[in-house]
Amino acid sequence: MRIKTGAVAGTLESSDVYVKVEPSDKLEIEIESVVFNQYADQIRETIQQVLDQLDVQAGRISVNDKGAIDCVIQARVETAIKRAGGEN
Repeated sequence: MRIKTGAVAGTLESSDVYVKVEPSDKLEIEIESVVFNQYADQIRETIQQVLDQLDVQAGRISVNDKGAIDCVIQARVETAIKRAGGEN
């Protein structure tokens, strides 16, 4: 899937994650998290799994995590990417 435009999903509430995606020539993943030191690798892996499932090859993915569990991260990343690709 190609990221055609900017889109967001999620909130900055506790236990949620705010995901912003934008078009880019290369794949960039930026993570900010209240639990970065403990779970940065797991968060990155979760994001990458969604990108692989949706066949996203390029785009800027910015994630601001407030302690969300994996399934919430997956849902927010998928929603933002589908919004950016023109899917509802």
